[in-house]
Amino acid sequence: MDHNKRRLDLYLDGLQRHLPGWAVGALQWLRKPSSRWIRVPVGLLLVLAGLLSFLPVFGLWMLVPGLLLLSLDLPILRRPIRMAVLRIRRWLNDRRLRRRSRGG
Repeated sequence: MDHNKRRLDLYLDGLQRHLPGWAVGALQWLRKPSSRWIRVPVGLLLVLAGLLSFLPVFGLWMLVPGLLLLSLDLPILRRPIRMAVLRIRRWLNDRRLRRRSRGG
C-alpha cells in the first residue's frame, strides 16, 4: 500500500469519528475492497452532482465525498486529494485557534 493511500485511510478514519452512526456504517461498507464496484459509480455520481450545484437539488459539498471515494481506487487522485484534505484540516485548525485566542 502506498504512502498516499495510507494517509487517506487515516483521514477517513478521523472523518468517521465525526459522522452520525448511519453514515459511519455506510462509509465502512464503501471502504471495503469488495465494495469497489459500488464505490466507483457512487463517487462518479457524487462528483457529477457536485458539478451540477447550480441546480437547487445538488450542492458543491457532493464533490468532496465523491473525490474521496474515487481516490481510494484511482492512484492518480490520491496525492492531490490527500494534500487538499491536509490543507483544509490546517485551515480549520488555524480558524479554531484564532477564534479561541479572540475569546469567542
